[in-house]
Amino acid sequence: MNVAAQKAYEEFEFTAEIAERMAPVYERVKSHITAEEWPVIAPYVDEIIRLKKERNAVILAHNYQTRDIFHCVSDIVGDSLALAVKAKEVDADVMVVCGVHFMAETAKLLNPSKKVLIPDPEAGCSLAESITGADVQKLREDNPGVPICTYVNTSADVKAHVDICCTSANAKKVVESLGSDKVLLIPDQFLAANVAKTTDVEILTWAGQCEVHELYRKEDIQQIRKDHPECVILAHPECPPDVLDEADFSGSTTGMADYVKEKKPELVALITECSMSDNIRADCPDSEFIMSCSMCPHMKKITLQKIVDCLRDMSNEVFVDDAIAKPARASIEAMISAS
Repeated sequence: MNVAAQKAYEEFEFTAEIAERMAPVYERVKSHITAEEWPVIAPYVDEIIRLKKERNAVILAHNYQTRDIFHCVSDIVGDSLALAVKAKEVDADVMVVCGVHFMAETAKLLNPSKKVLIPDPEAGCSLAESITGADVQKLREDNPGVPICTYVNTSADVKAHVDICCTSANAKKVVESLGSDKVLLIPDQFLAANVAKTTDVEILTWAGQCEVHELYRKEDIQQIRKDHPECVILAHPECPPDVLDEADFSGSTTGMADYVKEKKPELVALITECSMSDNIRADCPDSEFIMSCSMCPHMKKITLQKIVDCLRDMSNEVFVDDAIAKPARASIEAMISAS
């Protein structure tokens, strides 16, 4: 073991003092974190709690984060836009966004006076990276007069070049609010196709897709239905349209979580990123989950160690150029007004 590794090991050793200090935390999370896991997790949680107090910081955790982050150290949880909007109500100087980079940018756009950190700046997104601001400009030139709506899962640069943003939950409402018989809904081709099935507005799109949700096939849903006829199947709108056709309900991560909490199905399958089931199971003890797993490698770049590092060093701060920030913020605010 090298010197650096030895130091890290000693620093995060599970001591009797930490065990005593973290006992109330474990009591709260023991139904989601096993007794075998806790000695490894607890020292990091202890240090993160200390650093949050020292820095006057809050941690925003997306629904796709791992159980240790989601349940043990987060202050605000939810989908990408909910995190940024809720953060506006928090009296803190620093926000640590445990999610991918466009989420940290969105948090900064809506909270420009806050210091926003991301534990791993390399945590990207295949969907967000499928399109640029220059691409949007070309789309506008090729489709004069057609309003452009972007999914929030895009960079600030893209948001700055569109008319309005949307989420998977409010996409239909936002599209129809534009009062046009034709709308460009970018960049997720599957979200666009699924919205197109529900509205009379002609939907044009871009060939982007989420590397997690694009992997699901209707045959996967049919197999679950065959093996478990009583199972309620919920699918994310980023999945291909034929997957949604086979599901019982389609909704955003927040929509799926709310469905399970309210309907309390005895057996449920969430057709989305696999940490979602882990994280809402704690709030839905009456439901059993069939694990249908497609993992986001970018979300999993965020770890407890990286959260410690960025809080301790105040590193990986997220900035958005002023020239981009103003129009990007306007496109988000337009969505909030429309929905």
